[in-house]
Amino acid sequence: MESQPHVALVSSPGMGHLFPSLELATRLSMRHHLSVTVFIVPSRSSSAENKVIAAAQAAGLFTVIELPPADMSDVTESAVVGRLCITMRRHVPALRSAVSTLTTLPSVLIADIFATESFAVADEFHMAKYVFVASNAWFLAFTIYVPVLDKQITGQYVDQKEPLYIPGCEPVRPCDVIDPLLDRTEPQYFEYVRIGMEIPSSDGVLVNTWDDLQGRTLASFRDRNLLGRIMNSPVYSIGPIVRQTGGKKGGSSELFNWLSKQPGESVIYVSFGSGGTLSSEQMTEVAHGLEMSGQRFVWVVRAPKVRSDATFFTTGDGSEDQSEAKFLPDGFLERTSEVGFVVSMWADQTAVLGSPAVGGFFTHGGWNSALEGITNGVPMVVWPLYAEQRMNATMLAEEVRVAVRPKELPTKAVIGREEIAAMVRKIMAEEDEEGKAIRAKAKELQRSAEKSTAEGGSSFENFARVVKSWREARV
Repeated sequence: MESQPHVALVSSPGMGHLFPSLELATRLSMRHHLSVTVFIVPSRSSSAENKVIAAAQAAGLFTVIELPPADMSDVTESAVVGRLCITMRRHVPALRSAVSTLTTLPSVLIADIFATESFAVADEFHMAKYVFVASNAWFLAFTIYVPVLDKQITGQYVDQKEPLYIPGCEPVRPCDVIDPLLDRTEPQYFEYVRIGMEIPSSDGVLVNTWDDLQGRTLASFRDRNLLGRIMNSPVYSIGPIVRQTGGKKGGSSELFNWLSKQPGESVIYVSFGSGGTLSSEQMTEVAHGLEMSGQRFVWVVRAPKVRSDATFFTTGDGSEDQSEAKFLPDGFLERTSEVGFVVSMWADQTAVLGSPAVGGFFTHGGWNSALEGITNGVPMVVWPLYAEQRMNATMLAEEVRVAVRPKELPTKAVIGREEIAAMVRKIMAEEDEEGKAIRAKAKELQRSAEKSTAEGGSSFENFARVVKSWREARV
């Protein structure tokens, strides 16, 4: 074991970053028998995140080190990506200190995309530098091409008349650009341009996708006439990396008892992620849409959002004991009691999607959730809210064709109950021909995902190849 690499991972705050980082650490430890240390910058106010960290520490598969909080008292930045970047920058000294106290220094550092400034620590301690992109290859391609677009395009991206060109990839519609690029005058825009420049300076990139899903985009990174001009380091597709459900189903045993009594693939699961919330008006339309669809459903209800300038906040922090009934239309729970199950705030999504009763997923389309839908073979209604979800929705609905989406962006308009009911019926109703094709594609992709991570599959081989390079570097 003396020649085995010691790998350090750096994860930024937020469930969407934490879950895939911990799952990557699990695979490095269990499948490749590496020593792994995960450095976490936790969200101090998230009780759910604290539980996930505690569970990882208790499992003992790898070492988890929570970095002490940096002083953020002088930071006025409120935009999510901007504040996240500042948070990670302020924690670099704590990371340096923590690394210096380790008995065995890591030979490899893997940073998520918001932690690329930790490469300074990797250089100081002579570690190889890798980036883990928990999203997909199209997102990675757009991110590393942003510094080029920054020089080429005048004015706001959202005001452009033509899609934004990315060599060897699908172009990005102006309305689909990721949140930090919506306003080029904001500090978070310049932070993102920096990230796009720093990723290619790494020794390699691990991306949470697989060759069958995004072969054309992945090929562009290897072509010196396309994105290979920018991305000099290898890109390894190692996905899908998704949460594994434990032996005990989290959340409500009552929920899983209810699911066990429903017909196969008859239930649509409705959840907008750990950070996704709807307005009161939109929540009412979703409720009526589900009722009008005539389909069985499980709905994870979160408190409605209130607006403060450009930032949305939930009216509850997830730790309060809030009754979901007060957020729903009068009589909704009574009218749907035979066909619906409403959960307050949280459910074990992996376990729910794995239930034989679940045949559809109404989701915000975050990449973690999208992969959980694909790996369970369920078609989706994608409802993009923030981050890169607009790009994800376009890819899933128009390119991969495992989903349907609203005609307008849910962040720009209230989507009506009739349209919601029609989307739900399309992916769930047996008689819908387009829905049949979508459901068949979902099952096909499920098989493709399983094959990619099985022995001999593309992601299995890519993972083994990068680990082999780390081992050889130690000799």
